[in-house]
Amino acid sequence: MKTILEIKHRLFTGIRNQIQLILFVITMATGFQFYLYVLQAMGTNPITVPRPEGVEGFLPIGALMSWKYFIFSGQWDTVHPASMAFLGFAILISFLLRKSFCSWFCPIGTFSEWVWKIGEFRRGKNYQLPVWLDIPFRSVKYFLLGFFIYIIFQMSVADIEVFLRSPYYRIADVKMLHFFTKMTSITAFVLLALVVLSFFTRNFWCRYACPYGALLGISAFFSPSQIQRNPETCINCDRCNQACPYHLPVNKKKLLYSLECSGCMDCIHVCPSKNTLGLKIRGLKMSIHKVQLGFLIMTIFLSMIYFSKISGHWESNISDPEFRMLLRMMDSSEIVHPSVNLKKGTS
Repeated sequence: MKTILEIKHRLFTGIRNQIQLILFVITMATGFQFYLYVLQAMGTNPITVPRPEGVEGFLPIGALMSWKYFIFSGQWDTVHPASMAFLGFAILISFLLRKSFCSWFCPIGTFSEWVWKIGEFRRGKNYQLPVWLDIPFRSVKYFLLGFFIYIIFQMSVADIEVFLRSPYYRIADVKMLHFFTKMTSITAFVLLALVVLSFFTRNFWCRYACPYGALLGISAFFSPSQIQRNPETCINCDRCNQACPYHLPVNKKKLLYSLECSGCMDCIHVCPSKNTLGLKIRGLKMSIHKVQLGFLIMTIFLSMIYFSKISGHWESNISDPEFRMLLRMMDSSEIVHPSVNLKKGTS
């Protein structure tokens, strides 16, 4: 019992962990509702479970394509509009408040953090890769991001329009659902391996393989906010380094510009020297406290949903009858990933 209570305290105490838990539960509930919606749509009885709002947030590659299409055509994606809103929100808060989407919001990041914290609690420590291995491994997520961006930017606007209007894209959210509900043995093995690796290494997926996190890290690199350290009051106790999920040398930097900093503020929380560490906006002397950061993130998130809804950029235009028809055609030759021509230029 004591062990369970200690783990519960470690995972769910504090404003950031509580926000993580709430958003994780909402994400799981949204996914489960979508699963029930798909099950009903596959049948013949009337659909009584409403399509959950925001389920398109799980389609980041489609969102990148849609944003390029919007920039060059001025047209918002009406099939999975929430995916664009979610990506815009993630980039915005990462630019304003470090890579805080990863440490405060992302359900995968939350689950990864739970796993490594349980591993650290059970084993007494986490394993940190040596520098000669850590640096090349960290580059993997940037190579993956570069690959996706290269493919998308080489596509013409006409090709993207064909993709966004294709039956495949209209049912891409179901394809993503089936990634989990109809998991192949290879997929299961890879996911299990990532969980095991995360048990021994902090944020293994986030640190080494997540292209979404790589994009947000690049956005955060230009952020006006950074973790700032006052060398005059620092006692070099090394607690900040030990608390940092990404093993950043916080006690050696006056300003932390790292692409890996997720704005979790754990380094600030464990610092015993008052006014030594703080998340500050360039040009301002005041620090942003954890509660304030959580409030800002949730305010921006709820505002994003509100303005997306009132502007008609949130709910999919796919009707229940069309969705049901697409489900019945899902395994046919009519719903396949559309081929595109990679061309230089944007049109």
